[in-house]
Amino acid sequence: MRTLLVSMFFVQALFASLAFGQLAVLPPSKPGPPPPEMTPAPDTHPVVMLWPNGAPGSEAMRGEQERYRIVDNRLIIANEHHPSLTVFLPPKPLATGAAFVVAPGGGFQELWITHEGYRVAEWLSSRGIAAFVLKYRLPKAPGSKYTIEGEALADVQRAIRMVRSRAGAWGVDPARVGVIGFSAGGTLAGLAGTRYDNPAPRNGDAIDGLSAKPAFMALIYGTPFGGPEFPLRITKETPPTFLAGGADDRITASYPEVYQKLRDAGVSTELHLYAGVPHGFGIQDGNPAVVSGWPDRLREWMFDQGFLNGKVK
Repeated sequence: MRTLLVSMFFVQALFASLAFGQLAVLPPSKPGPPPPEMTPAPDTHPVVMLWPNGAPGSEAMRGEQERYRIVDNRLIIANEHHPSLTVFLPPKPLATGAAFVVAPGGGFQELWITHEGYRVAEWLSSRGIAAFVLKYRLPKAPGSKYTIEGEALADVQRAIRMVRSRAGAWGVDPARVGVIGFSAGGTLAGLAGTRYDNPAPRNGDAIDGLSAKPAFMALIYGTPFGGPEFPLRITKETPPTFLAGGADDRITASYPEVYQKLRDAGVSTELHLYAGVPHGFGIQDGNPAVVSGWPDRLREWMFDQGFLNGKVK
């Protein structure tokens, strides 16, 4: 039953994404690194491996290459076995000390990393918020042995710890490191905010001794609270939460209920549902006007909560 419920979640997410092209006829994926024009410049946006000697649980896959495809102007990554962060730091005069780990979606089969990753990080960093785009392992990829609450969740937890471990070098306040996720990445973001007490991998290093609890979380059309596969674990200790999605998206149909449960638990939360908007909008030039301002609403919420000036409520 659990497998069926999880599968239904991904089928709904995939069908909902049709309106924004995420299930148009896709070209076959190719092995190797993507064209450099599709990825951030490494001299200004370095890539940091979460585990320099290889991720625990991926020992047998260390020789595997990423695969990629390009749809319109969007890069899609698959066959991910080497979790990493791509670093987007704000100009020092604008830096607020706040930071997001950014988790793109893709149904846990691939990573739609342009409009749900790099563009989001560019938007945040240009407004003083450090951003770190996460490539995580993919439990629903064909033949994958990974699990959502195993390796994928471990990747986002390690990412939060990694940012805290380098807070001084990156100009980040370790008390203001949050997570934002889209679709499947939103599921991971929510799990990070409710499963932060999961033990770190055995034989971990000093980084694994740091807290994996996000200071705040933003779930953008992705939720771990939508069914029995991820039982509700909302308590007063759940981080402040920003929710945003399309009113025509079945994945975010539970958001009003989640919002109320967060409120009932005493968690500071804000909800935005955009009329006539389906799944998968991210940050794209072609987004309807009604939803194109969602990043501004997120920034306003962060300011109101004190995350941008260090005066957290």
